[in-house]
Amino acid sequence: MNVVRPRRTGHPSYNVVLPREPKTAIEARCLVRVSLSAWGLDHATDPAELVISELVANAVRHARGPMVRVIVERPADDQVYLGVVDRAPNALPQQQTPHAEAAQGRGLLMVDAFTTRWGYDRLGPVTRFWGKRVWALLPAKPDPRAAGAIT
Repeated sequence: MNVVRPRRTGHPSYNVVLPREPKTAIEARCLVRVSLSAWGLDHATDPAELVISELVANAVRHARGPMVRVIVERPADDQVYLGVVDRAPNALPQQQTPHAEAAQGRGLLMVDAFTTRWGYDRLGPVTRFWGKRVWALLPAKPDPRAAGAIT
């Protein structure tokens, strides 16, 4: 179910519950792309898509349960918030330094490089169905050349 809610900043927020499977990253990138375009932030699409892909991939790889929730918000004019909620409160993300030959383990290094902050929140008893939210804040100044954007 897709949900659109107005925010205090006047920008809508978007979230959708999707299956916890690898192809969900495609739908998450689409949600990010459409949201940023609506806000006139097309120039921030590439890093935002990379970050949401990594957050979804980590949830697919390490979480449990059949679903994840993908969140895209604009808490301030110069920020984009991306989040993925899953049902694994104890499978917490940890940034690592992989061996040079390692095929995996660089995702959170990329997330760290493209964001101003990232982290996680364990979700409490009110939302006991879910376990944790992994989130990232990306810098995203409006592009004055973007005409017709919802700002």
